[in-house]
Amino acid sequence: MLAVTSHAFRPGVMTELSERTKANMDVVLEETCRQLPHGGDHDSRRFIAERLIEAAQAGHSTLGELGIIARRALAEIIAKGG
Repeated sequence: MLAVTSHAFRPGVMTELSERTKANMDVVLEETCRQLPHGGDHDSRRFIAERLIEAAQAGHSTLGELGIIARRALAEIIAKGG
C-alpha cells in the first residue's frame, strides 16, 4: 500500500487526495510492480509511488491516467538497468 496520508505534500500546497484516488494509486502501483522481479525492490517501488503521488496532486486520478504514469516510471527504471 502507498504511504500516503490524507494530506499529500507538494511544496507550498497542501492537497487532499480522495480515498478513491489513493485506492487507484495502490492498485496501479501493485499492478505495475508485478512486472518487476519479486514485485520490485524498495527503491523501484518508491520511484513509481512518487511519480503517482505527483500525478495525483496534479489532478490525474483515474486508473487510466495513473497507469500511464506508472508505466512511464517503470520504463525509466528498466532503461536505467534497474
